[in-house]
Amino acid sequence: MTRTQTEAGQVSARQIFALAFPALGVLAATPLYLLLDTAVVGQMLGAFELAALAVGAALQSSVTTQLTFLSYGTTARASRLYGAGRRADAVAEGVQATWVGLGVGALLAVLVWLFGDTFAWWLTGDEAIAAETARWLYVSAFAIPLTLVVMAGNGWLRGIQDTRRPLLFVLAGVIPGAVAIPVLVSRFGLVGSAWANVLGMAITSTLFVVCLAKEHEGDWRPRWSVMVRQLVLGRDLILRSLSFQVAFLSAAAVAARFGTAPLAAHQVLLQLWNFITLVLDSLAIAAQTLTGAALGRGVVAVARKVGVRIIVYSVIFAGALAAVFAAGWTVIPRIFTTDESVLAAMAGPWWLLLLMIVLGGVVFAIDGVLLGAGDAAFLRTISLLSVLLGFLPGVWLAYFFDGGLVGVWWGLVAFIVIRLVAVVWRFQSMRWAVVDEELGPRKESS
Repeated sequence: MTRTQTEAGQVSARQIFALAFPALGVLAATPLYLLLDTAVVGQMLGAFELAALAVGAALQSSVTTQLTFLSYGTTARASRLYGAGRRADAVAEGVQATWVGLGVGALLAVLVWLFGDTFAWWLTGDEAIAAETARWLYVSAFAIPLTLVVMAGNGWLRGIQDTRRPLLFVLAGVIPGAVAIPVLVSRFGLVGSAWANVLGMAITSTLFVVCLAKEHEGDWRPRWSVMVRQLVLGRDLILRSLSFQVAFLSAAAVAARFGTAPLAAHQVLLQLWNFITLVLDSLAIAAQTLTGAALGRGVVAVARKVGVRIIVYSVIFAGALAAVFAAGWTVIPRIFTTDESVLAAMAGPWWLLLLMIVLGGVVFAIDGVLLGAGDAAFLRTISLLSVLLGFLPGVWLAYFFDGGLVGVWWGLVAFIVIRLVAVVWRFQSMRWAVVDEELGPRKESS
């Protein structure tokens, strides 16, 4: 989008989807890989290993997704610099974000190696499943710093409005990893799944670093002042991500208390939900990138127009996805398992999943606008409140009153509904559209 077009408020569907479609490929690639991983483990190994994978994936996700600011925070900062005509500085944000990813990722990997078995036991309360989960975690931990480098790479490239190269890099790692899953699982069991993940992440992270080396011409040394500003912005996004993980770890823990079949069913449903949310996030990434660039140029009207258009497109997209899942409710679950007890446990929550898809079409689109505006403090606050007031009461009431997996997923619906009400109000208020001279933390309180 040119400067003249931006100042005139011309934000076309073509410009939005030129960013969104490659981002969709990036976002869909990893959950599709995880769905394949789930299907291979469920079909080749069985319900016990599928339950262990559910716990391991939940723990791994809780570790890595705390650092989503390496993608979203870096995009917010880099896009404003890019919008202000400072492309080299936008790329330099990627250098510092990569250093943060390597350092924090190494620390998190060490924690998993030291305490992975303990974490698995806390989550499951089952010695056999915990032991199998720990074996998976000890290998998968090698992928943690690699995953954070990939997050940083996605962040700075989105900030300079390049979503094509991230797609190529991700596919270059996901495809070999996916091919390796059945081979390694057949040879090594569940641990083979973890090695396939490490292989794919090693390829993708290497490509992002090579790309950064070609684009960046300045100093490669860690700049603590920049990293501190990234971490200040990241603090709110970390707390936001932490609230999500509290919700989903609690869901996994309660599902585990209902037995192996509900836990395995929850794993399939959760992977489908993760896939759907990241697909919807492709439009949110376009909103984030274009909103940040518009505010970097000081053009608030364009930022609002981007938001309105992307909300409309996202709702249409979400409705189409919900229709597909409604039509395939007897077919899609059997892709992942033929165990009748697991299929039976999945039947009730399936329709709650569809409701969450429709509501999520609005929530994720507005999230993208607010993230692009750097409105992380508001998103942090409302995420924490939606967990405390919506999800946790619902999921633990399901446990105490034996509501089963359906009760757990009603808690997730409450979590989405509270966020929906809050972000719609925030978007309409326009309090997020603050044009800052500097890229530090926002001056407006939430």
